[in-house]
Amino acid sequence: MEIKTGNRLCCVYNAAPHYRSLIFNLIDKQIGADVYIGDRGGAKLKPMDYSELNGFCGTLKSKIIWKTYYWQIGVQRILLKPYSKFLFDGELNCISTWAALFLAKLYKKKIYLWTHGYYGNEGLIKRILKKVYFGLSTGVFLYGVYARDIMLEQGHKPQKLHLIYNSLDYDDQLALRGKLEDKDVFNRLFENNYPVAVYIGRIQERKRLDLLIKAIANLKSKEVGVNLLLIGESDSSLNLDKLAKSLGVDKNICFYGPCYDEKIIGSLIFNADVCVSPGNVGLTAMHVLAYGTPILTSDNFYVQRPEFEAIKKGVTGDFFKDNSVEDLEDKLLNWINLSPEKREESRQEAYRVIDEKYNPHRQIETFLEVLNS
Repeated sequence: MEIKTGNRLCCVYNAAPHYRSLIFNLIDKQIGADVYIGDRGGAKLKPMDYSELNGFCGTLKSKIIWKTYYWQIGVQRILLKPYSKFLFDGELNCISTWAALFLAKLYKKKIYLWTHGYYGNEGLIKRILKKVYFGLSTGVFLYGVYARDIMLEQGHKPQKLHLIYNSLDYDDQLALRGKLEDKDVFNRLFENNYPVAVYIGRIQERKRLDLLIKAIANLKSKEVGVNLLLIGESDSSLNLDKLAKSLGVDKNICFYGPCYDEKIIGSLIFNADVCVSPGNVGLTAMHVLAYGTPILTSDNFYVQRPEFEAIKKGVTGDFFKDNSVEDLEDKLLNWINLSPEKREESRQEAYRVIDEKYNPHRQIETFLEVLNS
């Protein structure tokens, strides 16, 4: 493939998962960029169809250097091409990106990093490394305000920090949203008409779904019925089904399994009373808010993904005390008892957050503003 150079943007991604295909396509079509994609997606991340990108130039193989530190083969050659601006995934463990940042200073080229930035739990050594790493870049595109505020505290220049947020397949979800309606989609899943809490995502130990099952059991002991719908691939070693049975709530728990039909997913989320992600919440926040459903998650922001910022406390969801079954129980009780008016207010605010911030059209506006400045 012939590579267009000059003032053209060059993007170097560690991976290109399917859920980011819309924003990558917008960069391709509205900005125009040559794109190199690494092989770091792993088996659990469905890749996008690279052939969709007019500017796709090839894949980059990774070589493990030590533990989680790796090198993307060919990055130095790309840097020698006559591009003036680069957009890299800002993963600290990618040593070839470190090399590129140093070489860019020598070659007088601009490298922007697209990254989570800081989490807030970094030790002294990692804080120093990140201070140098991000400081070498021309600018940093960040997923949220939380990381930006930490970076400002660490002395990073505010003019180099740009909020990009995150997005899913917004256009398709928006079209589906307009067709969703209130209906009983749970009658075939449960033998009752209790309020329904939903979880969608990988069912892993770090998601702490055991806390949610215990909270539902506590509520049942107080004669408050709540059903739980778990959508996602389950790890049988967690024995959540056995926990539910031992607590007497197995009839209230539905292990739906993985589902990839967005029409079904959208309807289930839309009609649920609340989504609960007890450990942390990431892309799930955007997925659920796109269909107007509030979210409960942990208040330990050190373990949260940047998307937790989409939750407006008391409006589009809430945060319970980390690892506290009792506080989760209290918060869950509040949200399953919303009046129809309050539920609709929450739904409309959830839509507003996604429509204003967490969508690829908002992201592309930020990219264009910064990269053309």
